[in-house]
Amino acid sequence: MYPTRCSQAILDRAINVKARKAELLWCYIDVEPVPFNRGFYTVDARYFYKITVDAFCGAGRPQEVSGLASFNKRTVLFGSEGAAKIFSSHYVPNANDVQTLERTNLPIAVVEVVDPVILAVKLVERHCVCHESDMTDIPEMICTCFEDDIVLSGEGKELYATLGQFSIIKLERNIQLLMPAYDVCLPEKECAGSSVDPCSLFEKFRFPVNEFFPSDTIESDGDRIPCNPK
Repeated sequence: MYPTRCSQAILDRAINVKARKAELLWCYIDVEPVPFNRGFYTVDARYFYKITVDAFCGAGRPQEVSGLASFNKRTVLFGSEGAAKIFSSHYVPNANDVQTLERTNLPIAVVEVVDPVILAVKLVERHCVCHESDMTDIPEMICTCFEDDIVLSGEGKELYATLGQFSIIKLERNIQLLMPAYDVCLPEKECAGSSVDPCSLFEKFRFPVNEFFPSDTIESDGDRIPCNPK
């Protein structure tokens, strides 16, 4: 972990540390085709974390320190091939439409991730100050998440953090789906209203005798059983 300048001063005096929380700040994704293996792509995901721990410098209350950590993960996924050139535009009323940049239908990497869990933290003495940091270029939006500058190299104690990370890495692409289409059926004739006299129509109904006189049989599971009351 790379602490802030103020946090580094506290860690140099600390005798012990305790994990508090870890927050995922950003995930940088890069997709490249795998050579000699058509349809497969490497997905490199680099996670940036903000680690917060409690540093104990003596018998007093612990002091909160924070720093930046990163983790790189590479996966190889199948995304098929697609070399079609796609052109599109955005509609602008009463003006020429805005033309978008040319793109292809190659797959797009998507990373679904949740905040990590701190499994362990360890405070150790720095043994060598000559090694180069792997954080040579920190994105500007990552630096704004901290109140002080990040210490990438120097003397003092180092803080190591072990994180548990759950994530889903997948490739998505636009595909063509063939859907059946049906013509709209329009009525050919006009539906005229009924002109029959209601009273004349009612006179054609048969009188419901069975509704007034019960039957001498009953139905049970499809069988007609005679009803012989005693």
